[in-house]
Amino acid sequence: METLVLKPDENSIALAGNLLRNGEVVAIPTETVYGLAANAFDGKAVAKIFQAKGRPMDNPLIVHISDISQVYDLVCEFPEKAQKLARQFWAGAITMIMPCSDKIPEEVTAGLDTVAIRFPSHEIARKIIDSAGVPLAAPSANLSGSPSPTSAVHVYNDLHGKIPLIIDGGESTVGVESTVLSVVGDVPTLLRPGGITVEQIESVIGKIRIDKGVLNQIDNNAVVSSPGMKYKHYSPKANIIIVKCDGDEYTDYINTLPEKKNIGALCYDEDRDKLTVPCVSLGEKDDFQTQAHHLFDALRQLDLMNLHTVYARCPKKEGVGLAVYNRLIRSAGFEVIDLEKS
Repeated sequence: METLVLKPDENSIALAGNLLRNGEVVAIPTETVYGLAANAFDGKAVAKIFQAKGRPMDNPLIVHISDISQVYDLVCEFPEKAQKLARQFWAGAITMIMPCSDKIPEEVTAGLDTVAIRFPSHEIARKIIDSAGVPLAAPSANLSGSPSPTSAVHVYNDLHGKIPLIIDGGESTVGVESTVLSVVGDVPTLLRPGGITVEQIESVIGKIRIDKGVLNQIDNNAVVSSPGMKYKHYSPKANIIIVKCDGDEYTDYINTLPEKKNIGALCYDEDRDKLTVPCVSLGEKDDFQTQAHHLFDALRQLDLMNLHTVYARCPKKEGVGLAVYNRLIRSAGFEVIDLEKS
């Protein structure tokens, strides 16, 4: 299959809409990461997403809308707390899980009775949804398990020959996938951190619960309501090992490793001049927004360096830093060296 890469204009957006209406998949830009989209009401079309990505079928998808009125076709209940969050953060980088309507095929929900919905702020994403005339189910547009794509080049490198069209809308601004919050039940539950933080959510609806799967490994046989909660995710070819410690301890640990062949570091700007191994920086140590923006591109840069093992400095678990930690711990397969305990 030939994969076209087109800049967004009237013709390419019309082509994307036509392909989507006719049961095909299209890679589209969003403010978080690029998504691989299909008609959310067409189970056969949605199945093509799983086929192209090599994604396990028990991993639910997020449905993207271009107008808040479309929610009512997708859910059987739009809870009050969800409405408050929608007024505050939609369009934007938050996904809400709600009881689904009978219009949603099980390929989207992984057989659950809930559906995840997001209203992206990216203008091109919304124009493509409008052109298709239907909500779009769309996980990240990468091979399953590899770092999520934040540019059309990333998508092409992973999926060329597998999908017909990539719309190149430039670099994603947020850089990590959306925050996912379940609003089913009395206490909303954070299932995946993202660009909208716990603190921002709680300022609107009060205290929320953080699912244990946000910070900890869960069984691959577990039933999950959100993408990104199980299986190893976001991984480059190199082995990622997180090092939990202060800055000088981090650089000292790496610099005194007995064997440095094919060893690298995923560090902060403050570490680079101190390291004696190849490194890629995520940004300044307290600039969580920049770290999120650079994370997936940095993981892909590491692949180009032909490294065997990469020692990553442990992110802080606050604000958007929680999202960076969540992605990085999965990239590392939960392998952490805790120097604070030694």
